[in-house]
Amino acid sequence: MKTVAAEWAVEELIKKSRFIGVVCPCSRERDALLFIESLRVQHSGASHVAFAYRVLGADGLIGRCNDAGEPSGTAGKPIFQHLDGKQLINLCVAVVRYYGGVKLGVGGLTRAYGSLAKQVIDAAQIVEHIEFAECELSLDYSRLQMLDYHLKKLDGVIVHQDFADSVTLRVKLPKHQLAALQALIRI
Repeated sequence: MKTVAAEWAVEELIKKSRFIGVVCPCSRERDALLFIESLRVQHSGASHVAFAYRVLGADGLIGRCNDAGEPSGTAGKPIFQHLDGKQLINLCVAVVRYYGGVKLGVGGLTRAYGSLAKQVIDAAQIVEHIEFAECELSLDYSRLQMLDYHLKKLDGVIVHQDFADSVTLRVKLPKHQLAALQALIRI
């Protein structure tokens, strides 16, 4: 599966209506909802802010879309189809529409929203999705430097550390590297 590396936007004028497509990486459903709300605030004069997102949550894949007041199935669904078709996860795509006075019809709306979603996804940097895991470790001070060295080689980072009689760490690393870290700790 793939995702986007960073937020990206594209804009197009279709029959006097201004459409702005925006994609944003979101690791949780809450992040997607906050992103959508920020767009609504930023584009408070817009007629519609339609969106779709796919996020890998603890209970599996969460996918949602919303037409934002456009006729049913003309905005959110065409956006979502591009996320689903390209197997993208942990991202949200929104299309902001400023109505220009010319009605596009059901087919025109579907094409416009789908086109903007495709354009913004194609313009964004697509990267492989890497699932991360966090774990807590406790070790002697003498092993801290060695752990830090090997953790960097495993593309991991120390998220939190407590120093007492021993060092307690919370580390984050790609899930597929977890077994290598556990083997390293046993040495």
